[in-house]
Formats: sequence, C-alpha cells, structure tokens
Amino acid sequence: MADKSDDKKKKITVLDMSKYMDRSIRVKFMGGREVVGVLKGYDALLNLVLDETKEFLKAPDDPYKILDETRPLGLTVCRGTSIMLVCPTNGFEEISNPFLQEEEAV
Repeated sequence: MADKSDDKKKKITVLDMSKYMDRSIRVKFMGGREVVGVLKGYDALLNLVLDETKEFLKAPDDPYKILDETRPLGLTVCRGTSIMLVCPTNGFEEISNPFLQEEEAV
C-alpha cells in the first residue's frame, strides 16, 4: 500500500530566495507600491519577511511616479500573492529609456 505522504505534492518555489537571505532586496507590489528591505525569511508561496523596510513614496500629482523619499516601516510581512517583482538592490540602478523619442520643439 502506497504511503499517503508520497501522494501529497510538495510545494516548490519558482524562485530560489535562499541566495538573497540577509541581503537587501527591492519588492514591487500590485498597485504600484515599492519597498526595500533585508530578506529575513520566505516560504513556498513567496510570502516574504523583510526587516529594516522602507517604502518609496509616490508623487502627489502622478500616482505612477515613485519618488526618492521613503518612510520607514520596520519589520514587515509581504504577502506573496501581491508581489510582482523581487530584485536585489546590489547593482540596481535606473537608466534612461532608449526607446523614448525626444519631443521636437515647435
């Protein structure tokens, strides 16, 4: 008789987050929020525990523009279903859009 534990599928994460443990990462959420923090834990559903978390504020006139201003959040739990992007902050820098056409002055 087959063991019931063999029948249950183990949840396997798509991302290997172990290489980012105790390192600073940037997380983008659905809805446009962005935070930076030190990864302290995660699970198979990509729920993240971040320490020393800082949220980037949005411009009051343009909700899609992220400012350099931050507000401290401290220790946070980020729900995996709302996470869109996870990237290390090491080597993260903004570049200009090479496909954006400069508007000609009239």
